[in-house]
Amino acid sequence: MPNSDSGSDQPLAGVRVADLSRVLAGPYATMLLSDMGAEVVKVEHPGEGDDTRAWGPPWESGESAYFLSVNRGKRSLAVDLKDPDGAAAVREICAGCDVLIQNFRPGVIDRLGLDYASVRERNPAVVYCSISGFGPEHDPADRPGFDAVMQAESGLMAVTGAGDQASKVGVAITDVLTGLNAAVAILGALLRARVTGQGEHISASLVNSALSGLVNVAQGALATETEPQRYGNAHPAIVPYQVFGTADADIMVAAGNDALFRKLCAVLGRDDLSSDPRYTTNPDRVAHRAELVEEIQAELRTRPAHEWTESLLEAGVPVGKVRGVLDAIRTADAAGDDVTRTVHHPTAGSLELLRAGFRLGTAEGRRDGGSDPPPLLGQHSRQILTEVGLSADRISEMIERGAVRVASNGE
Repeated sequence: MPNSDSGSDQPLAGVRVADLSRVLAGPYATMLLSDMGAEVVKVEHPGEGDDTRAWGPPWESGESAYFLSVNRGKRSLAVDLKDPDGAAAVREICAGCDVLIQNFRPGVIDRLGLDYASVRERNPAVVYCSISGFGPEHDPADRPGFDAVMQAESGLMAVTGAGDQASKVGVAITDVLTGLNAAVAILGALLRARVTGQGEHISASLVNSALSGLVNVAQGALATETEPQRYGNAHPAIVPYQVFGTADADIMVAAGNDALFRKLCAVLGRDDLSSDPRYTTNPDRVAHRAELVEEIQAELRTRPAHEWTESLLEAGVPVGKVRGVLDAIRTADAAGDDVTRTVHHPTAGSLELLRAGFRLGTAEGRRDGGSDPPPLLGQHSRQILTEVGLSADRISEMIERGAVRVASNGE
């Protein structure tokens, strides 16, 4: 059945999305659209499906945690696009969709007859989003690239880590940024299409998303014509704004302005530091970073993390414990942030998933989507093919010759 959260109270209720993407960036974008009520059909190869179905461990009852993380709220159609009937069925889906998102290599989508020009002939209002590593203007346009390559090529690795060792971010951040950029562009294009009846072709690339995500760091490089330094867990332009050790754990202290610095000094019992002319203003503190950090670190080592965080928060100084991922999730939920939700999966049973980073709501209450679990491979193949006009006999023939896959408990 379609997204059970696609009722009229959802902002994207009735919006139909054909998701021909795989791995992370595209699926993340379409999951966000689903969370806002869009009806998403995920087109997968009938053999192995989305690449991430095999990316494990970790697994949850045989399902890849990677796949589960970005595919809730979708229906799965497992069909061979090289099969004439399969390709024709997907073209019918695309002819009736509002949004199409794909990340095939250049040339492949054209051979399938699912390129923007072909889809637009039958569906001029379609919002068509192409996701790639380096973008269509890059030379060569077919250069492959995954997140780790993009972190290296974009300069992100060069400013991450400490000392002489560059480091990648611990999550595929360029994919996540690309998914967010794609979703934002799609929403803007949808608004225009609703007014004009004309869609457009959106391009979102990992490298452009990574470069734009460098924001102030990139602007600083342009302003000075120099390469930014690597500061590890410290801020390049604000002091003190970094990780400090305490008697038992690390904490992040973010004294982002002069007033907060004075409050920090008061909690430390070191008003002499805030009155020291070397540390009066932030530029002064940046110039004398090493000696100030040494003074603060010596004080923070004298008490455990929970005592410092309580005292600093009471004084209004931003501070947080350096937590593990599971600890962070449980702590956030305990604090009322409601970052997880539980859905019922056909094989995994009760499944805990992370919510999106936004919350939708009105005066009457919250109306977040995303209550449908990630689908089994081919779970909705029969249902979707029936919706585009294929007979039960034709669908059975396609299943028999391997052009379509249906999950054992699929619809």
